[in-house]
Amino acid sequence: MSKLEIHDLQVSVNTDEGAKPILHGVDLTINSGETHAIMGPNGSGKSTLAYSLAGHPNYEVTGGTALLDGENILEMDVDERARAGLFLAMQYPVEVPGVSVSNFLRTAKTAIDGEAPKLRAWMKDLKGAMNSLKMDEAFINRNINEGFSGGEKKRHEIVQLELLKPKMAILDETDSGLDVDALRVVSEGINHAKETTACGLVLITHYTRILRYVKPDFVHVFVDGRIAEEGGPELADKLEAEGYESYVGAKAA
Repeated sequence: MSKLEIHDLQVSVNTDEGAKPILHGVDLTINSGETHAIMGPNGSGKSTLAYSLAGHPNYEVTGGTALLDGENILEMDVDERARAGLFLAMQYPVEVPGVSVSNFLRTAKTAIDGEAPKLRAWMKDLKGAMNSLKMDEAFINRNINEGFSGGEKKRHEIVQLELLKPKMAILDETDSGLDVDALRVVSEGINHAKETTACGLVLITHYTRILRYVKPDFVHVFVDGRIAEEGGPELADKLEAEGYESYVGAKAA
């Protein structure tokens, strides 16, 4: 069993005008096997949480801790965080010309496990993961995300989740830009990866549609860089019906 414990996390983002505080003291604990949905209006700090935990250089942690199995990941380099078991699926996956999907994934798996997987078994696992996400096996030899559609990029992110088997996975608006069919396939991939790895899952989203397929155990509402309310799946239903106006209105008042 693994645990990610975030305590009093404070983060600023670097802008042309200087550092701008975004997170103002976030407390959150995720255990293996749990699914936490983080919801909130634009600019509330959801993606800042994801990128600061992953070690994005534009985000400066000004206070607090984030312990993964007792180790403060905020003191680690980006690659060390990944090897420790932290995974981030980005809202806008980047293209990496000159690096094939196959080479990238096998290199990442080798770095995490400390040894290269046997090639025959690895190719079987890779093809199986791609087939389950309904990705053509031809993508194995394509450069990472180069020429991929938005949906293909998101499917590839979940292929990574399936194969790299992290302790904790943060999915930043994975449902963004997906049509109904792609959303169902990606959601099934997320559920399968969670079942087979028992990883803790943080699902950042604006909308409840993905939560119809990936059922959350806990829902957290972000407003102005803080958690304004927490609850179970019923809180997502409330947000679907009422939106975020009551939270934003309370902040303005």
